[in-house]
Amino acid sequence: MSDILNKTIVLVLNRNWQAINIRTPQDAFCQMATNVATALDIELGDNASAEALRPVTWDAWITLPIRDSDNAMHTVRGAIHVPTVTVAVNYARVPKKRPKLSAKNIRERDGNRCQYTGKLLRPDEGSVDHVLPRSRGGKDEWGNLVWSDKTVNAKKGNRLPHEAGLKLLAVPRAPKELPVTALIRNAHGIADWKLFVRERNNGRAGVGARSLEANQALVGLKN
Repeated sequence: MSDILNKTIVLVLNRNWQAINIRTPQDAFCQMATNVATALDIELGDNASAEALRPVTWDAWITLPIRDSDNAMHTVRGAIHVPTVTVAVNYARVPKKRPKLSAKNIRERDGNRCQYTGKLLRPDEGSVDHVLPRSRGGKDEWGNLVWSDKTVNAKKGNRLPHEAGLKLLAVPRAPKELPVTALIRNAHGIADWKLFVRERNNGRAGVGARSLEANQALVGLKN
C-alpha cells in the first residue's frame, strides 16, 4: 500500500475550486494534517454527476468509513481513506505555465499543419523538424522546432530550409503561458476529477468539468 502514497493521484484545487496541481497522497495527508488543505468527500451518481460533495478537515477525514470504490492507507489506527481531491484553503491564485516542449505540443501549436507546405496532416503523417539541424548546432527549443510533413522533413535532411528550396510559413515561437488549470490532464481516468478537469478529445477540450458556481452550489457555498 506504500506504493499508492507516492502516486500522483490527488487533484489540488485552490480555494475557489479551480484545479491548480496534482499531488501524491503522502503530500495530501501532510497538508491536511497541518490544516493547509481540506479533502473533498465525493459520492458520484451513476452518470458521474455529484450526489454529494463535502469538504472535510483532517480530524473528521480519518474517521470516514472506507467505501468499496475508495483507495485506503492502512495504519495502526486502522484504514484511512485516500482523497482524490483536496482544496488549498488559503490559496486563491491560478498559476500560469508554458506547455511542455514535446512533439505533441509542437504539433498542436502548429495546428497539425506542415510549416513548409501548409498541408493539414494526420498525426502519423508528420514529425518534428529542426529548422537549424542538430548536426549544425540546432537546439531543442520552441523557436527551432516545427511540425513538418515526413516526406518534406526527409527531403530537407540536415540542410537549412532555403538550402532545400523550402520556406517557413511562420516564424516558430514559444506558445503563451496558460493557466495551469488548462494544462492538467486526468491521465489515470479518476472519476472524481472529471468534476474539475476538462477532458481532451482529439486535441480539443471537452466539457467534463463543472463550473465553479455549480460545484459551490452542491455544498451550499454559493451566495
